[in-house]
This record gives sequence, C-alpha cells and structure tokens, in this order.
Amino acid sequence: MKPVIEQMRPMVMEIFEHLHQHPEVSWKEYNTTEYIAAFLRENGCSAHTFDDCTGVVAEMGEGPFTVAVRADIDALWQQVDGEFRANHSCGHDAHMTMALGTFLALKQTGIPSGCKVRFIFQPAEEKGTGALKMIEKNVLDGVDYLYGVHLRPVEEVPDGKAAPAILHGGSQFVSGEIHGSDAHGARPHQGVNAIEVGATLVQELGKIHLNPMVPYTVKMTRFVAGGESGNIIPGRAEFNLDLRGQTNQVMDQLLAKVERIVRAVSEMYDVPILLEPGTRTAAAEVNPEAQNLMAAAIREVLGDDNLAAPVVTSGGEDFHFYTLKLPHVKATMLGLGCDLKPGLHHPKMTFNREALLAGIEILAKTVLLTFETGRRG
Repeated sequence: MKPVIEQMRPMVMEIFEHLHQHPEVSWKEYNTTEYIAAFLRENGCSAHTFDDCTGVVAEMGEGPFTVAVRADIDALWQQVDGEFRANHSCGHDAHMTMALGTFLALKQTGIPSGCKVRFIFQPAEEKGTGALKMIEKNVLDGVDYLYGVHLRPVEEVPDGKAAPAILHGGSQFVSGEIHGSDAHGARPHQGVNAIEVGATLVQELGKIHLNPMVPYTVKMTRFVAGGESGNIIPGRAEFNLDLRGQTNQVMDQLLAKVERIVRAVSEMYDVPILLEPGTRTAAAEVNPEAQNLMAAAIREVLGDDNLAAPVVTSGGEDFHFYTLKLPHVKATMLGLGCDLKPGLHHPKMTFNREALLAGIEILAKTVLLTFETGRRG
C-alpha cells in the first residue's frame, strides 16, 4: 500500500493546503462541506449532505459489514497575529485530509465484497455537539466498527510513532446564577452578599472527594457580581463551573456532588441559586477489538518499535458520544505522533506534514484488517 500512498502525495498535500487555508468555525463549515462533497463525487463516491446542518456522509462498497471513518471539520475562533479569525490549530484540517486520503487509498486497493466503508465528516466538534447531531441523523446505522484520528502533541506521542487509542476524559460546563437582592454597604444584614455565597461555593467545591485513582477536577472559572458603586453589596451574581473526569462514571458522581453542594449553600444563605448545565463531552469508551486492530495496523506500517501506548489525556472529544450513545459500535481513535508544537489550540501550531501519509496508511490498513478479521468475529 505504501507505493499507492506515495503516488498520492501531491494530491494529499494539495487537499491539506486548501483545507488549512479555508478554515470555518463550528456549524458554519459551509464551504468545507461543499469542498468535501464535491471532491468525493468527482472521485466516484456517493456523498450525502444535510438540509439543516453542515457535514458530509459518503460510502463506498456494498454489503452488510460496515466500517466507518470519522473526521471533524470545524476550526477554532481565536486571535492570530492580533486579529480574531477562524484558525485550524487543532488539526481538523489534517483529520479531513487523512479521511479523504483513506478513501483514495481504498479506492486504489479495493475492498472485499460484502463490505462497506462509510466516511463521516462531522461538524462542530469544538462545540461538543456535532457528534450528537450526527447520531440524530442516524449516520451510524448499520456501522460495526468506527475509527477516528487526532494529531497528538510531541510530549504525548513522538514524531514517527502512533497510539491505537486516545483515552480522553469527560467534561461538563455549568452556568449558575445567585438570585438575591442588593443591600446598602452600611446595612449588610438587609441582604445577602453574593460574593460571600460564591466564596462559600468555591470552598465547598474544593472539599469534594472521589476515588483518587481516577483523575477529576471541579473549579469556578467565572464570577461576576456588583457594579461601579463600591457601597452596594451585590445580591446577584453569575458564575461558571468547569468539571472534568477521566471516566463517565466519575463525571456522573462529580455532577451529583456539585448539585448537592449548591443546594446546601442555597439553603444556608436562604437565597436561590440556579444551575444550567451546558455542553458535556463524553469520556472515552474504547473497544478492545478495535484497539487491537488499530495496533496491528500501526505495527505493519511503522514497525513494532513505533507502536505507542494508548494516550491518556484530560482533553475532551465528542467522538466518544458515538460509543456512549451506541454501545454496540466498536470504536477507537488513532493518536498520531507528528512533531506537533507548541501545542493544540496554539494559534501558531505546526506539525510534520509527512505524518499525513503515515496516518492515511494506518487508517486504510486498519479498515482492511477489520474486514479481514472483524467480520469473522
């Protein structure tokens, strides 16, 4: 397969350069969607888009046994050289390129009869809601195995190596409001100081204790109370909480404890505190069979010495909603070493683009190995 992929090099680099130069933020990936769909159709692959959202789903082959490859397509909105703009600093341009390259490689090599490959180009990963939308669209109907890919920073996976799984943690964002009434600075007994309520919340949240063998954190990341007048005790405030846990079970426990603490503080100060859960991302639910198939492909492409251990990271990825919501789907995500510096989400993030070719070969090999062994299981 390596000669086939080497022949694809000019096209792969051209695809990447186009996607890199035309970033679009979550749910606004209109031109990206059009480009991907047009590319697939021009190369003889059926491609489906949606009337009410961005994203592309395409298929090659026919048969009941289906392997899917998923790539995220959105960019971040961040300040680059003093100007806020869309920017591909999380590697999604590379992920799209590798998914399209996998399609091209499998088109050249062919896939077994009775087998199908589905390519899912998913919007809005950075919002944590794109995978849920694709699940709503039933894009995983009939899928047996699902593979994803994410570039990894140099401190996680060295250049030239790859990991057969990324064990992302879960996260939950919560916004809150303290609904009291203001008081005169000289008459604090006539109101409730929302700042004191917030300080108590911070202290009590710090007393949460769960299994110390599983990483977790909870912290207040925003608190706004009061105005310009320094002699008014603010009774109202807004705040945000950030919850992180390495497993979905710990995330459930953490959220339950936070809600219990907020109720207790509300009763103690006799002031309403309203919570509004925000975006939640699922912790990784990796299938051992899928991970083993990915590991075998890495060994075949890069050699035994370049198979890295599964990556454990507190970062989040909505890819894992697919297996959380659809547990019958066997899934894992390739962690690709590529000399990525200075880090993900850095406005000047760079990586070794030669790794794109290795990523394509690993993904294509994984699909073929899955067809060879997965359907026998």
